[in-house]
Amino acid sequence: MKGDNIIYIKSRAFAIRSGKMYQHLTAEHKENILSKQFLRAATSIGANVIEAIHSISQKEFLAKSYIAYKECAETSYWIDILHELGYITDSEATSMDNDCTELLKLLSSITKTTREKLSDKK
Repeated sequence: MKGDNIIYIKSRAFAIRSGKMYQHLTAEHKENILSKQFLRAATSIGANVIEAIHSISQKEFLAKSYIAYKECAETSYWIDILHELGYITDSEATSMDNDCTELLKLLSSITKTTREKLSDKK
């Protein structure tokens, strides 16, 4: 199920890319505090996606998907802060934020559809 799940694939790839950016920030810029916050939020997206995939109910799936969405929004915030402080370039920030926005859109769609399904069951 994970192998063909687009949100799993994209959130995992984003986590790996974020880990590489964290390595760059800590090695090249000696920046540990903000980059660690960024990494925690960025990797939490995929962690919550995998928890949602393996949830035991639709309500739990929705809750985990919402958390992934919120972590994604936080990640976008940290990308903006790292960019404004000059730790990442315009192109790096744009590229990372584009990936983050794509995840936000997918998670928004997932939560909306799931919420509607749960409402229809009532």
